[in-house]
Amino acid sequence: MQNSPRKIEIWGRENSSNVRKVLWICEELDIEYEQHVVGGRHGGLDSPEYLAMNPNYVIPTIKHGDFVLWESNVILRYIGSVFGEGKVWPSDPRARAEADRWMDWQVTTLRPPMVPLVLDWIYERPMNQAGCEGMFNHWKIMDDRLSANKYLAGDNFTIGDIPCALIADWWFSFPITHPDLPHLRRWFDLIAERSGFQKYVLGKPYGPADDH
Repeated sequence: MQNSPRKIEIWGRENSSNVRKVLWICEELDIEYEQHVVGGRHGGLDSPEYLAMNPNYVIPTIKHGDFVLWESNVILRYIGSVFGEGKVWPSDPRARAEADRWMDWQVTTLRPPMVPLVLDWIYERPMNQAGCEGMFNHWKIMDDRLSANKYLAGDNFTIGDIPCALIADWWFSFPITHPDLPHLRRWFDLIAERSGFQKYVLGKPYGPADDH
């Protein structure tokens, strides 16, 4: 996009996994941003100003020039297409479709059964063993994919890796015995070397619990 300002505004709190996606991609692409801390204990989602941008009472929301956008994975796609074509946004249509597939799979399949487990973890309740075991098949799907690919969309890191990596960070933080999935572990260790992941995700607390 020609003459596109290389700065965005971000509304959200840093201990939100969905906001962390946006902060991470900004780090990946060296995008300047201004963050407005809202949501959870910080409030602000029901203000007239915020609801005029995002009527869903959720975060994140971004503004780029005069363009306002919400839904975290859509924000990743937008930022990738504007600032990261040939980098995190694949130029090849098939690679781009692979990235899209894993982003959508994260929303529909991987994340939903993880949410109650995350709440147990944050509230320091006993982990639901059956729930943890129920995640194995989902992680096995990723492990199988990564047995033949360095990253989820192929040989290169893309926006498709970001949402799944946030969920994997939850998973590997749980105080449980994790099944042996070497390709998943290799991928996660590779992701953990990236500066954006280290800055906004690795070792950072998700909470406090009343923010969720």
